Amino acid sequence: MASIVPPALNPAKSSEWFVVGSVVGVHGLRGDLKVRPLTADSDALFSATRLLLVDRTGKELPVVPARVAPHKGIFLVRLRGLDGIDVVEGLVGREVRMRYDDLPELAGDEYYWHQLQGLRVVDRLRGELGRLDDLLATGAHDIYVVNGPFGEVLIPAVGPFVLAVDLDAGLMTVELPEGLVPEADDL
Repeated sequence: MASIVPPALNPAKSSEWFVVGSVVGVHGLRGDLKVRPLTADSDALFSATRLLLVDRTGKELPVVPARVAPHKGIFLVRLRGLDGIDVVEGLVGREVRMRYDDLPELAGDEYYWHQLQGLRVVDRLRGELGRLDDLLATGAHDIYVVNGPFGEVLIPAVGPFVLAVDLDAGLMTVELPEGLVPEADDL
């Protein structure tokens, strides 16, 4: 199960924008931006044909990436027409957005976060667990955060625990390892 891009919205249209990361600094004299992706294994920026940089007030700056390169757990992004450190320093702190229609196709058993967020989660034995609300990125694998009748349940986003995803039905079926939720006789 891959959950590589956590966007801010569920797309009604493929032309909508979602948050892919944030500008955390500048690199070099040519004006590369240091962009930290929202999830560690995200490589969506490589396929972006345009970006939207949004400041804290909501002001948007549409830009076109000229170069994207990985660098020590972040990305270095050079923007077309914005050359030099003096030109880009004011962009630090902005949110980086890209369009859904720029996302590459995934393999059959992989999903983007915007496809999974909000799914109803059902355990094969325990029944309804709640809604998939959040994603925690860890070094080993992602963790799904589900909120429902058992409170907050953290589910490893790996094959042995995630049995099926049915996007049309809005449903994820899981098999929880022991100890993640109280057993009936513990209640």
